[in-house]
Amino acid sequence: MDALVASYDVALLDLDGVVYIGASAVPGAVEALNAARESGLHLAYVTNNAARTPDYVAEHLSELGIATAASDVVTSAQAAARLVAEQVPAGSRVYVIGGDGLHAALRERGLVPVIDLDEEPVAVVQGYGPDMPWRQVINGAILVRRGLPWVATNLDLTVPTRHGPGPGNGTLVRLVAEYADRSPVAAGKPAKPLYEESLARVGGEHPLVVGDRLDTDIDGALAVGWDSLLVMTGVTGLTELASLEAARRPTYLGADLSALLVPPAEPGSWVASVRDGALEVDGSGDLHGWWAAVAAALWSHLDDTGRPATTTGVQPGSVTP
Repeated sequence: MDALVASYDVALLDLDGVVYIGASAVPGAVEALNAARESGLHLAYVTNNAARTPDYVAEHLSELGIATAASDVVTSAQAAARLVAEQVPAGSRVYVIGGDGLHAALRERGLVPVIDLDEEPVAVVQGYGPDMPWRQVINGAILVRRGLPWVATNLDLTVPTRHGPGPGNGTLVRLVAEYADRSPVAAGKPAKPLYEESLARVGGEHPLVVGDRLDTDIDGALAVGWDSLLVMTGVTGLTELASLEAARRPTYLGADLSALLVPPAEPGSWVASVRDGALEVDGSGDLHGWWAAVAAALWSHLDDTGRPATTTGVQPGSVTP
């Protein structure tokens, strides 16, 4: 069977937990992505983070050793700006609850970002902005309550920080929604607009979505009907796999981004099973095969019994006593 790089023409890659964690690259990610690109696979980086501009993200990736142009990066801010542009005339003022990424995305669409109620904005867009003042949120919420068109870049409840998960854009969206008694239109993963925006910008006819999160990356790929690769370098672990119902499973599973360079993982010499409700693993081989064996055992047990198996004490690549 062919390696994944030979089966797709573009990979739409999440960033946090897939390519890097914080400021540092995921081990092996740089080498895998450079090899994938040299094989002819177009790499595009698709992120729900609306605070960073594509230029900023591309510069960071290039510093890590992955040559990247700003045109290879698509953000939820860009998808949100398109949704706003479809609802208001060109040159309209749009109130921003968020940071620089949203300002840049709105200007790219010919809209004028503002943070002053007296500018008489005709729509509101909301995204992650860690440095914005509280007054900016209050004034935006007032406009939302008045009924202005309202687009949220994403509804993520958490955002990764070097101290662990922190409250994400979705937490503030919930606050505004409760105050205004309304819900926004969402642009980012798992909603379709960000993936549609990505393919419109980077091109491709046979995309593969690559991510580490089930609720954004994999659910989003399923929403648009595209194949997906779940890599186990981020937030998803054994506990999440054990309870993952059939309708939400990825097309492929890999230990890390090197899964792009090989055929879809098979258990090989690894043997995994569930006995008395607990996962057991024996054998040897690479990590891709280990995850393939474990996922098959966990999902078979869940499908047969309706109950997730216990994975306590099992470590990736290990055998159980």
